[in-house]
Amino acid sequence: MKKTFKKPHRVKRKKSIISYRFFWLGILISVILFSIFYFLFFSQTFQVEKIIVTGEEEVSKEKFKLLVEEKLEKKIFFLKTRNIFLVNLNEIKKDILNNFPHIAEVEIGRGFPDALNIIVVKRFDLAVWCQAEQCFLVDNEGVIFAEIFDIDPEAFQIKNLALVSELKLGNKVIEKEKLNQILDIKSKLRDNLKILLTAVTIVSEKRLNIETSEGWEIYFNSQEDIEWQLTKLRAVLEEEILPENRKNLEYIDLRFGNLAPYKYRDY
Repeated sequence: MKKTFKKPHRVKRKKSIISYRFFWLGILISVILFSIFYFLFFSQTFQVEKIIVTGEEEVSKEKFKLLVEEKLEKKIFFLKTRNIFLVNLNEIKKDILNNFPHIAEVEIGRGFPDALNIIVVKRFDLAVWCQAEQCFLVDNEGVIFAEIFDIDPEAFQIKNLALVSELKLGNKVIEKEKLNQILDIKSKLRDNLKILLTAVTIVSEKRLNIETSEGWEIYFNSQEDIEWQLTKLRAVLEEEILPENRKNLEYIDLRFGNLAPYKYRDY
């Protein structure tokens, strides 16, 4: 009887995954990436430690720093960090402008590795804005930024009887074009006619009442040619009203065409 022989079956031994070099290469890359990530976002090197504020008085600097401190802390995977790369500069800028109405502009930059540089520009008062028995400092953009209770007698006042403006610090209460028109009238009266103003009253959209330092008023139509109205004023003062009689004037009205009626006070 013929015997048959089977070829013995050889079982291949599986290679362990740890023997593959790609596995170890992946581990190495992961460690390197995690180390870089940790260094950039959690190491002390890039944690914000200094907040440098310039352009403002010491008292406000501390207030700025407290506000910024509240915005620094972030969380990554439940871990807290004050990382300089994660600071939202636009958000901080917006908060400063919203919380400090007397600040006109803010510039914020990263001072690597651990500082924030904040440069602030203050608003400068151009006049005193009075409305509804409240008075505020107003800047050249028409923004009110500080309420005042004791008005300097020499301060230039703009009294509003017509415009509906929300009296909230940081709000614009008068358009820049209108404000510039008032300032232009003030400048031309001073330089060309030697008339000093103490206040302007916005009576309506059209009418401006100018109070002079001599105690009499000038009525302008703000929607008509201001230059022509100033020409009429000069002519009346030079040709009809004697200098010694100006103290007795009540008003000169420049609002109507070629006319410039005036009135003396009744004593």
